[in-house]
Amino acid sequence: MSQVSRRTLILTDDMDRGERLVRNLGADETVQLHDLYGDDAPLAGAALIISDVSALTSESVRRLRHALAIARGPDTPFLALIHGSLDRGEIQATALGATRVLPASAANAQLLNVVAGLRKEGGAARPPIRGDLHNQAAAAREVFATIFRADGPPNVATLESGATLVNQAIRETKIRDWLAVVASFDDNTHRHCLSVGGLAADFARTLGLNETDSRYLVKGALLHDIGKAKIARAILNKPAPLTPEERREMDRHPVIGHAMLINGNYDPLTLAVVRSHHEYLDGSGYPDGLRGQEIPDLVRLITISDIFAALIEARPYKAPKPAREAYAILKAMGPKLDGDLVRAFAAVASACDMPRHATA
Repeated sequence: MSQVSRRTLILTDDMDRGERLVRNLGADETVQLHDLYGDDAPLAGAALIISDVSALTSESVRRLRHALAIARGPDTPFLALIHGSLDRGEIQATALGATRVLPASAANAQLLNVVAGLRKEGGAARPPIRGDLHNQAAAAREVFATIFRADGPPNVATLESGATLVNQAIRETKIRDWLAVVASFDDNTHRHCLSVGGLAADFARTLGLNETDSRYLVKGALLHDIGKAKIARAILNKPAPLTPEERREMDRHPVIGHAMLINGNYDPLTLAVVRSHHEYLDGSGYPDGLRGQEIPDLVRLITISDIFAALIEARPYKAPKPAREAYAILKAMGPKLDGDLVRAFAAVASACDMPRHATA
């Protein structure tokens, strides 16, 4: 029993490199070396888990998440060794729940010190962002900054990481606290999309969606305004209402975003969220004037979250509306929105009620 409790599990995509890591650790306790792309599942009950994966692609992240779900207990420390860009790798590893992150090229003495510390701390070790709302929001913002680029479609694995971060934060805190922290961000688009992501996560929880469907919804929320990455920042962050010409340019963002993603690895529903989140059931929306059943449920959920977020956000040219008033506006939109979903959103809106200064 004591031997099992001291076991170290190494998850690797290169068994030769994994063997070298075992030798470098010089561990005197049992070590299980697990091939991330093999057929066998890792054993549960490790005292420490180390991942040594050359590239955190969407597939390797999926496999790591699966292996960790099997092998990791609630208090098991997890060290992620990062190859390549530490900044991006750290974001992805943090989203997986890493307790510590270390460059794979770190000196052996540094590696041994970190491993010894994690073994000693044992159950005291926890992922650094878990339970710390400001750090969770900051990490999500870093991911969103990576997603929100004009030079091409966002990396799917990075988007997955952002959705996981937002979902985790909303599970562990209140939506009004998430909105209050996000409101302090200076970029209007970052602030808005992270607000919509949090609202979508809380909406998913209210509707009883499972973790997979909730993360799917949040991914759509984070991506919905991706087309704004190609809109001039002078328009995006203008400290005054837009002129009619600027409004026409801004209203192009759903079509622009759809074009950015159409040749990427994005499913039709996610593409529909990006293109159609400004469509209304009565056909009065844009860019395609869709009606009724032409608008998927996922899009309807995002549209409600998007409108509500815009209403409760502070802008240089408008004060934020209280949650109660914003929800009344949603209800007053009548046939434009899905009435059943608007009624279900009442619980989310109620949970957003906060002092006015919290959204300023």
